[in-house]
Amino acid sequence: MSILSGALLTPRAAGLAVVLFSTLLWSLVGLFVRMADLDAWTIILWRSVFAALALAPIWLLATRNKAQALGRMGSRGGLVAIGLAVAGNVGYIAALQLTSVAAVMTVYATLPFVTGLLGLWLLGERLSRRFGAAALTATIGIAITAGAAMSAGDAAGMAVAGLMTLSWGGLLVQAKKHPGLDLTLISLVSAVIAAVIALPLATPGLPPAFSLWACALLGVLTSGLANVLTLMGGRHIRSGETGLLLLLDVALSPLWVWLAYDERVGPPALFGGGLVVVAVAVYLFADARRRPAPCPAE
Repeated sequence: MSILSGALLTPRAAGLAVVLFSTLLWSLVGLFVRMADLDAWTIILWRSVFAALALAPIWLLATRNKAQALGRMGSRGGLVAIGLAVAGNVGYIAALQLTSVAAVMTVYATLPFVTGLLGLWLLGERLSRRFGAAALTATIGIAITAGAAMSAGDAAGMAVAGLMTLSWGGLLVQAKKHPGLDLTLISLVSAVIAAVIALPLATPGLPPAFSLWACALLGVLTSGLANVLTLMGGRHIRSGETGLLLLLDVALSPLWVWLAYDERVGPPALFGGGLVVVAVAVYLFADARRRPAPCPAE
């Protein structure tokens, strides 16, 4: 993060770039889940296994004071972060299997509000009118995109998606509240715990080769790399802003599925996705024109 900060001059600019890149990776989750074509617990198991295999060598090579990192993980803040990470990662896949992607993303649209309010409550971060307007515009866009897919049968999936959104928002805030936490270790331990939880519930035996490959991509690129990058970048920008930038995931996810599977997107989805992109782009453009400050207050 220090190298990126130096290249982009400010930690805030580096944080924005890192979160945007992690969002691109997160947007591939739906595509990889579709490619895997397995039940939720089997996907969770193998995704978590591959995430742990990817994160373990990174942590072992990059962490100098391993004893200190392990000690901080055992603190109250570390245990809360691990619990939130497990709930968010398991909830994401479970929600996608219980209901439509559109329904899950409708709930996920509340992430900026959840994260912003948690940041206000726990960290005392103020929310600007500009942020509120952008988040509201993005949420309206996602509601338009998903509105046609809503039904009474989506209740269970939406409830799980709500838990996932709350967990992810809490984790973003927790990473800022406890900057000493080793985020790679948190992601590694949460992946191991998720695998242990899913093991007795997953389909026995190895999945087909292509499905296993999809789970590997899911684990390494999203549960592994994207998870760590999001938390690292989120430390350098406001909590609510991280949630807002992650909404690009909602606009990009249907695009990858359409390109890979020719799954058509109707006019409401295109219009709603466009609103999300415009809301985030306008917010970032306005932010870039503001004079950098060590601790921006809007």
